[in-house]
Amino acid sequence: MPLQQTQTDDIKIITVNLPRIDAAVAIQFKDSMREATETGPDHIVLDLSNVSFVDSSGLGAIVASKKQLPSGKKIDLAGLTPDVAKVFRLTRMDSVFRIYAHVSDLASRAAG
Repeated sequence: MPLQQTQTDDIKIITVNLPRIDAAVAIQFKDSMREATETGPDHIVLDLSNVSFVDSSGLGAIVASKKQLPSGKKIDLAGLTPDVAKVFRLTRMDSVFRIYAHVSDLASRAAG
């Protein structure tokens, strides 16, 4: 599963390098996220800027990634493309996750 990880002292950014998170990759995505979030900072940001499509299975895998986090960790989302953002709005998952327009918005929040 092509997940790229970068880490600062207090944030781990996981970038999804796939155009789609759908039924074909949902289980592998969830397993890769579990592995990626086991260690490192408590604040995780899932960068979805490369993802242009998420179906119900993909959405379920993203939600499952949040639920399977070790105690004390939290996950936010960043870089939702318009179609992906629409899925989150329509399912009201935008009220479950903190969503940033861009990963760079996190640096400005941390500095301010």
